[in-house]
Amino acid sequence: MRRSLLLTAAAAISMVLLAMLVPMAILVRSYALEDRLARAALEVQAVETVVSRHDDKGSVAVYVDRLNDGEEHTQVTVLYPDGTGVGPDPGEDSRVLDARNTGRARVDDVADGSQILVPVSRGGNSALPSQTPVIRVVVDEPGIDSVVGVAWGLLALLALALLAGSLVVVDRLGRSFVQPIRRLAEHTQTLGRPGEPDPVAAVEGPAEVQELGAAIDRLVGRIQLLLSRERESVADLSHRLRTPVTALRLRVEAVPDPDLRERLSGDLDSLQATVDEVVREARRSEREGLDPRTDGVHVLAERVRHWVPLAEDLGRPLELDLATSGPLLRTSRADLEAVVDVLLDNVFTHTADDDAVRVTLTATDEDVTLVVEDAGPGLPAGVDAAARGTSGAGSTGLGLSIAARTATDSGGWLATDTSDMGGARVAVRLGTA
Repeated sequence: MRRSLLLTAAAAISMVLLAMLVPMAILVRSYALEDRLARAALEVQAVETVVSRHDDKGSVAVYVDRLNDGEEHTQVTVLYPDGTGVGPDPGEDSRVLDARNTGRARVDDVADGSQILVPVSRGGNSALPSQTPVIRVVVDEPGIDSVVGVAWGLLALLALALLAGSLVVVDRLGRSFVQPIRRLAEHTQTLGRPGEPDPVAAVEGPAEVQELGAAIDRLVGRIQLLLSRERESVADLSHRLRTPVTALRLRVEAVPDPDLRERLSGDLDSLQATVDEVVREARRSEREGLDPRTDGVHVLAERVRHWVPLAEDLGRPLELDLATSGPLLRTSRADLEAVVDVLLDNVFTHTADDDAVRVTLTATDEDVTLVVEDAGPGLPAGVDAAARGTSGAGSTGLGLSIAARTATDSGGWLATDTSDMGGARVAVRLGTA
């Protein structure tokens, strides 16, 4: 925002400066040319006196040569009626003939400057045009190497100074807007972390920014109140359901039909697992915050090794290939541990004790991938094992769906396939924080 303000101000100020300084530069050049023309007029008067008093062209030539040698940007030439000329620019054109015939001086624009034509009458009012010499003074237009260049340089320095000073003022004004907003942004980034957020400190700056800070405080308070009520409702739900479920379980155990009792017990287990997951998900924001960041490789590898003693007790071959370091993941430690438990529990529960298991953990700068393979019978055909509530082995069907949601929430995915070991292959990709 601050940079945008500076760029906008620089563009606007530059346009204003150009609108002011370009006409000033043109006026400076015009004034310089007018000054040269004024000095040339004085020279014309002097040459006119010499020409009117001397009929000898040699004397006039000496004076004109001396005058031209002393002036760098002005050249004087005397054009006589007989076609001869004294000076560096002999030769007549229609403008010279007009000045001689009319007896009026004139100023004309020529290439790279201006010229002054002044007829000189040497015989009074009765002099004929054929007896009138004409003085031509060519004045060069001022260029960069003249005082015009110095003036333009000063104007450019003035423009730069005004632009720099204006940008400093705009930057100071921009900071008065940006700094309070930046502090508010830093505060809002802490709202997703565990614990109670601190209130916004007294905001200094424009009234609108202060109102924004107060509105954020009110919004945070309202959200905390709603979350607190939601947690209380979830806690009440868990407590209220515990007693009816226990009573149902006691009644189920009293059912004489063993098949019906087993089915009812399975339904109660599914209900209990569903309630536990609802309570766990409702308390996620309180437990983990809204933006968890976890050293995923460390947590996953540690949880995989937690299952090694069980595999050794069962005599199950377990092959591990675990990365040692990786990026932070956008998920919590509890969810990562749950992913490992779900995948390995499925293997240990639904395969034989002597079926081999292979766990591979790889990490890059963008993601971490956990792959669990086994030599068991594989996943049931035609069943989406990652779908919620779907199971091909009589379980609740929540395990892989929980792992899939964890992967998706982190920006990754879960995929199932057939392993080269003959059984199932489940790959979970987890996105970085």
